[in-house]
Amino acid sequence: MKLECGFRADLVVDGTVVVEIKSKETLHPVDQAQLLSHLRLLNLHVGLLINFHVIQLKDGIKRMVNNYQDSNDEDEGTVRVINFTASS
Repeated sequence: MKLECGFRADLVVDGTVVVEIKSKETLHPVDQAQLLSHLRLLNLHVGLLINFHVIQLKDGIKRMVNNYQDSNDEDEGTVRVINFTASS
């Protein structure tokens, strides 16, 4: 997917998940904001921020959900960041 405003996502999987790829010592809030902008522009709900500058890849994966709504949550338009954990 490509918009005519110079926007380019690193990877869009099956039109449902945006994957933003990085390779840096630490991720900064602007990296999460970039992924969130991609999700909003594409009107998608799930994105992965993957940082390859880690010893174990599972430590470099963050899952973001745009417009997350919990059944107990009244706020609309919230974002949830979930750190990926996998058993070794």
